[in-house]
Amino acid sequence: MHASPIPDPAPDAQYLLRTGDTCLILAQRLAEWCGHAPVLEEDIALANMALDLLGQARALLTRAGQLGGPGRPVRDEDQLAFLRDERDFRNLTIAELPRGDFAVTVLRNAMVATLLRQLWHRLQDSRDAEVAAIAAKAVKEARYHQRHAADWAVRLADGTDESRRRMQAALRRLWPYRHEMFEAGDPVDEAAAASGLGPRWSELREPWHADMDALLAEAGLEPPADTPFRSTGRHGRHSEHLGPLLAEMQSLQRAYPGGVW
Repeated sequence: MHASPIPDPAPDAQYLLRTGDTCLILAQRLAEWCGHAPVLEEDIALANMALDLLGQARALLTRAGQLGGPGRPVRDEDQLAFLRDERDFRNLTIAELPRGDFAVTVLRNAMVATLLRQLWHRLQDSRDAEVAAIAAKAVKEARYHQRHAADWAVRLADGTDESRRRMQAALRRLWPYRHEMFEAGDPVDEAAAASGLGPRWSELREPWHADMDALLAEAGLEPPADTPFRSTGRHGRHSEHLGPLLAEMQSLQRAYPGGVW
């Protein structure tokens, strides 16, 4: 049995894993809609967005695996995706939550795509040329994901009483998880900002809220009152939902270690 390739403790690798893992896990959740979306066109759209996120994850995991430094092994995208244990993933908790109904998917896509669009935009100026190149392509995909989710959010909130009720319920469910995106004083973020690798995620709080507040206002949705709850997926402390997702995602590689096509 292969040992879990523990993510490199170097801040640069950790910084990239946070985004790469978020894209990977959300791609897995979106893939669960294949064959189950409310209309055929949306079935295809969600699958395509999952593939976009998977491509972003592959690129970032590959780069993170190369940043081990002297004396540390290079890890490829497959090792990092399929052989890490739950505690070694650094994705945002919101990405691992159960698929939920279509309203949950739409709102989660809007929240995460808004973050990713702003992050990719800033990462185009990264001092790491490879990360900057990844961001230049990914920002266009995130822009589409954000617009697609926003259109659906307004459409559902302005639809039937039932669709509006579900959108408001989704907002109550997901809104508390936004705090994790913008945790201030995080040492990984501070190191990335100091080295020029990328921005502090806390710097994205105001533009993210500006975009999301405009969307909620257009949809006529009221964000719930704030609570003390804080999720901690970026630090490897996850909800009960990530373990079962990884068990399914990693089952083939775990059953046949090192297997190739």
